[in-house]
Amino acid sequence: MASMVQSALAQDPFTGTVFVIRAKRADRMKILFWDGSGLVMTYKRLEENSFIWPAIRDGAITLNRPQFEALFAGLDWRRVRSLEPRRPAAAE
Repeated sequence: MASMVQSALAQDPFTGTVFVIRAKRADRMKILFWDGSGLVMTYKRLEENSFIWPAIRDGAITLNRPQFEALFAGLDWRRVRSLEPRRPAAAE
């Protein structure tokens, strides 16, 4: 899988970036990432549903952490929005 990341995506699998490869049926995914001491690969299959996958451009997509967590949980990642940081209101 690391060689596929290097050849197909022209990416370095040893950067700590999380790479997710989906199955054709969209109900399974493999995840690969470097944790600093070795490559970690995990596999997930949804029993009753399919993952909702983003549109893929140039062979890759980018998700922020909350979107990825929603995708991994089998939720609709498109409905996930990060909160905008703001300063607290001054106490009067």
